[in-house]
Amino acid sequence: MNTILYIIQKEFRQIFRNKGMLPIIFVLPIVQLVILSNAATFEVKNIKFSYIDTDNSSFSRELISKFDASTYFNVLAKYPSNKIANSAMLKGDVDVILEIPSNFERNLLKDKKTDVGVTINAIDGAAAGVTNVYINQILQSFNKNAQSNLIQPSNTSIKYQNITSIPSFWFNKTLNYKTFMVPGILVLLVTMITLFLSGMNIVREKEIGTLEQINVTPIKKHELIIGKLFPFWLLGLVLLSVGLLIAKLLFNVPIVGSLLLMYLYTSIYILVILGIGLFISNFTDTQQQAMFISWFFMVIFILMSGLFTPIESMPNWAQLITELNPIKYFVEVMRMVMLKGAGFNEILPQLTKTLIYAIAMNGLAVLSYKKTT
Repeated sequence: MNTILYIIQKEFRQIFRNKGMLPIIFVLPIVQLVILSNAATFEVKNIKFSYIDTDNSSFSRELISKFDASTYFNVLAKYPSNKIANSAMLKGDVDVILEIPSNFERNLLKDKKTDVGVTINAIDGAAAGVTNVYINQILQSFNKNAQSNLIQPSNTSIKYQNITSIPSFWFNKTLNYKTFMVPGILVLLVTMITLFLSGMNIVREKEIGTLEQINVTPIKKHELIIGKLFPFWLLGLVLLSVGLLIAKLLFNVPIVGSLLLMYLYTSIYILVILGIGLFISNFTDTQQQAMFISWFFMVIFILMSGLFTPIESMPNWAQLITELNPIKYFVEVMRMVMLKGAGFNEILPQLTKTLIYAIAMNGLAVLSYKKTT
């Protein structure tokens, strides 16, 4: 036990002696959490809106005013022709062109129906789909208002009966996207820092030759591994604490569930990441190699974790692969505990799989580690 404590003491001294590593550990995660939580969003706002109004009627002006009143659209310009409007979209000046045909008001009053043309910049398919939903909602609102108030205001024999829905939003009442993203970004930072630092720390000792000197000492393999990985396990928990503090104070993300439960799961999860880092370091000779291999797996894990895209939208084969992704389980647990207040029984499936993952990865890492006795 004393041997392990001496190794831990040595590792902490080595970490804090490295002036280049300190900003990576403490400053970089805070900056990334603040920036990414504000930047990583799928909300579509400030849509550049333009229109061609060849009717110039009260109805067409009413329709344009609804887009102008929306918080999602910026009504920038009115164009006299399709050619000029299309040229503006080609230059990137506008994202949406609404074309109101002539006789728009007359057709609506006479035939009770009419058409409008909508052109959407769909280079970003996801953003275009969301934009189309916004436009349809405004058009439906206008159509409803036109039928009840504009077309037949004097016909008292007709009574319009509307069905009103009263939504109840659970777990994120304000529909704030940061509430959804911050727990996931926090998972990302804890994972990246612990993986990179643990992997590169061991490889760095290979490069300077100190690891070989340690290997020929009477220190046992398990004592060396525990002593070298424990500081990074502890740093991972410190990063989680700092991240939770920022999430609460800066982004006002609710923490409904048990902090103890989050720390329990994170403690096991970090063992998975440390096992992966040790396993990678066993087969690399330089810090560059360790960095590239770690980043290769990290990109795959992140993209297939459900952090940015729903796992349910992935192909079946991809959904099967995500079962081997530890980040997926951490993201699920953080969101379940922080936002839903999930208890031990609710996260037990993820906890069990993560525990099995930790045992397997650390077992492989220990078996592949070669120590000269």
